Formats: sequence, C-alpha cells, structure tokens
Amino acid sequence: MAPVNINYQSMGRSTIFVVEDDPLYSRLIRHKLGMDPEFDIRLFSTGKSLLDYLELKPDIVTLDHSLPDMTGLDLLKKIKEFDPEIQVIVLSGQEDVSIAIDMLRNGAYDYIIKDDQSPEKLWHIIHQANEKRSLQREVDLLTSEVAAKYDFNAYMKGSSAPMQKVFTLLTKSANANITVSITGETGTGKELAAKAIHYNSNRMKKPFVAINVAAIPKELIESELFGYEKGAFTGADQPRSGKFEDANKGTIFLDEIGEMDLNMQAKLLRVLQEREICRLGSNKMIPIDVRIIVATHRDLSKEVKNGRFREDLYYRLMGIGIDMPPLRERGNDIVLLAKSFVQEFCNENKIQKKEFSPACIEKLLSYAYPGNVRELKALVEIGAVMSEGKIIEAEDIQFQSSNQLDQLIQDDLTLEEFNNRLIAHYLRKHDNNVVKVAEKLDIGKSTIYRMIKEGKIQVD
Repeated sequence: MAPVNINYQSMGRSTIFVVEDDPLYSRLIRHKLGMDPEFDIRLFSTGKSLLDYLELKPDIVTLDHSLPDMTGLDLLKKIKEFDPEIQVIVLSGQEDVSIAIDMLRNGAYDYIIKDDQSPEKLWHIIHQANEKRSLQREVDLLTSEVAAKYDFNAYMKGSSAPMQKVFTLLTKSANANITVSITGETGTGKELAAKAIHYNSNRMKKPFVAINVAAIPKELIESELFGYEKGAFTGADQPRSGKFEDANKGTIFLDEIGEMDLNMQAKLLRVLQEREICRLGSNKMIPIDVRIIVATHRDLSKEVKNGRFREDLYYRLMGIGIDMPPLRERGNDIVLLAKSFVQEFCNENKIQKKEFSPACIEKLLSYAYPGNVRELKALVEIGAVMSEGKIIEAEDIQFQSSNQLDQLIQDDLTLEEFNNRLIAHYLRKHDNNVVKVAEKLDIGKSTIYRMIKEGKIQVD
C-alpha cells in the first residue's frame, strides 16, 4: 500500500522511510522502530518508489545497499541532491570497507552491516540522529532570531538620508564576500553594523568573533589573534586557539584597527594574503576561511600619510567602505531612537511605559551628542529612572548645557579629546565607578582603565 500524502513534520513526530527489498527484514525493522510512538514509519521496496514520495521530506531514510532497481549509492546521491538535511542510514550485507567509506563520503549518516543485532543498532543510531537533528533545529532557530535582531531596518532604526545610505551599503556588503571597512565616531554603532552584515550573510550560522584591538596590550595581541602552543611563553600551560581560528568559516570583526602597531600590521597583512595563520610556538600553518570586517574612528588615509599605518594593508582592507553618520547629522532619528530605547528599557525593567514631553523632545533635538547613539541611550535610560510619572520631562534629561558645548567647540577639541571628556564626565557623575560607566557607555572596563593609566582621563 502506497503512503498517503501527509505532512508528518507538522505533527512534531519523526518520519522514517525504510527502503528494503526483503519483506521479512523490512517488517523486522518496522517492528523494532515501531516500539517508539514518536516514529512514523513507511516501507518501500525499491529506490524508485521512495523517490516518488520524497517530496514528503522524511527526517530519516534507512536504505538497503543492494536494491533491485538501483544501487544504494545512486539512491543516496539522489536523496542528498533533493534535500541535504535528510539523514540517510545505510544497511548492507557486504562487509566491504571501501563501500562503507564511499557511502559515508557521499553524505550517509552511518553504515550498518546486517546481522542479528542490526535492528537494535539501527534503533540507537536513529535516536542519535534525531537528537542531532533537534539540536541543529534549535541552533537554526536561534540563528534566525539573532538575524532578525540585526535586521538592517528593524534593529538599526533610522529614516534619515544618511542612514538610508548606510542600509543600502549594509545590504550590498551582506550579499558579497568582501572585506568591509566601517568608519565613524565613537558610539555610532560600528560593531552593530558589523553584526548586521554577518547575520544577514551566508555565514550567519558560523561564528561572529569581535576583538577590540585598542583594548589589548600590543605584547598580547599576536597570541590573542593567532593563538599559541603549550610552552610558547611563560604561563602557556595549554595550547589555545586564537580569534582567527575561532572565527573560521565565519566573520572576524577587528574594532579600532587603527590602533594596531606597525609590526603587528605586517603579520596581519600576511594572514590576509595567505589565508593561513601560525600559532605562537609552532611552525604549522593552519588554513582559515574568515571574512574580515574592520572599524576605526581614525582616518586611515591620513594615518598612512603620517607613517602610522601600512599602505599595503590599507588597500587590502579598503573593500566596501561604510561611514556611520554621527547622531547630530541624523535629524529626527534622534526621536525615533530615543522612543525605542525608552520602550526597551521599560520592558527590560518591567516598569510602566514612558513617553517624552514636547519640551523633552525639543531638548533632545538641541544637543550635539559627542557620544552619539551610545550617549543618547544612556541619557534616555537615566531620564526614565529620574522621571516621576509616565512622562519624561526636559529636566529629567541631564547633559551638558549649550554654553558648555559651545565652550568645547571653541576649544577646538579632537574627537579623542571629546570622548575623553565624555568618559571623565560620567566617571565624576558616578563617583569613579568604572563598572557602571562601562555599562552605561557600552565600552570595555579595560578601555577605561587603560585611558586612566595613560593619563587621558583624570580621576579625583
């Protein structure tokens, strides 16, 4: 009797197609597998009869290697060509290692020699395959959720002309396996843009690995990127993979690439050219397949002219250039983002929904935001906490007065000096609590400690 046309997968059960030309052995397999009520089992005696119903998309196919109308290998290839996700388990009466290897190389999940114990073996293997399939579906679901989180137009909100240009470039970047260089002031969302590219590309199911070059001492950066072997240096008690190995088949995001010293730039250039890395303390070359996305707040062309960045590496990294616009150039995006941030904050903290008064919106639009989106988010969250009712008033938003801002502009500060003053301001405001400031401004604690150590920020 031919199988009826039912979508078994929608029922939440596992559909198993058994292809076996020996009726007795076929019924034996059905009896054993039928002991699990979660299995829907359908029997086929030829390869052609299976192919006629393959559109039902079974979860697992068990097939006899020696069928009357085609070989098990030919049927395996047709199944995998139709849907690579279908797990195929081969049963054979031949103890031929070469046949087993050939089947496994062509995508078979497992190869079982027929004997008295094979139904029991098949039972356990199918349960293993089901568990693996369930885990993979969970990973796929989580990956899809992450991808939705980094949807260009949903998570990275903005209707302004500068952001529409960014969205266009993000789409082009996601669809092409090319190096991407993201520039922009601190707090404009460079890492978020990098994640959006990765999670909307064909590498989305593989790792996204981010590393802030500026936050790692130059004597440690090589081991962080390329890993090391046991005994490579004092304290290297165990071998460790580097960020490039961790990102294999996926994407590596090198933030603040402009802070990398010239010696390390030369080593990075070689890796990009040869597509292989060598761990510290080893001579073995390890091939890698990694997409590179870099970011910096510096003008790398000027850094090249000043001799602080290698010209050959600069051209290697150029790729598609995306300039993240500062918030002060994004107009009403400020209001759009502020409303999004306050809604997210209220939901996370389970407090009543808050809105902005007209005066508060006017105040938000009047500020220049040297800390950009990161600063706006911090200001809005503080405003939500400070407000008494469901309306956030203008006085609940606490930032530098326009006179203070004018003074900063008149001081002709560099972007780095602006950022230093912003972080110093928040440290004073939070009694030098580095952990709290790092969380508020979404930067690494080590970055703040390093800036204090280097004298870029003065603390009381």
